[in-house]
Amino acid sequence: MNKGELIEAVQKNLGKDTSKAAAEAAVNAVFDTITKNVKKAPVQIIGFGTFAKVKRAARNGINPKTKEPIKIKASTSVKFKPGAKLKAAV
Repeated sequence: MNKGELIEAVQKNLGKDTSKAAAEAAVNAVFDTITKNVKKAPVQIIGFGTFAKVKRAARNGINPKTKEPIKIKASTSVKFKPGAKLKAAV
């Protein structure tokens, strides 16, 4: 499912009175809120899961094309841990 399909599903779930623009605004609002807040602290949606910021340490790797060793810089990423209801549904 891509973002467009998600917007259509949200529109159907909210009912015929909801426009596609309103459904898109709702989806974008949720994504924006998660994006802004995960920088500060984990975002936990009970039953769905938790988005958390994680720091990755610098490490050594191997260039798969040339097989030469390379240094990979430290970085920050986001980890998602599914909740119990999501695990049960899958």
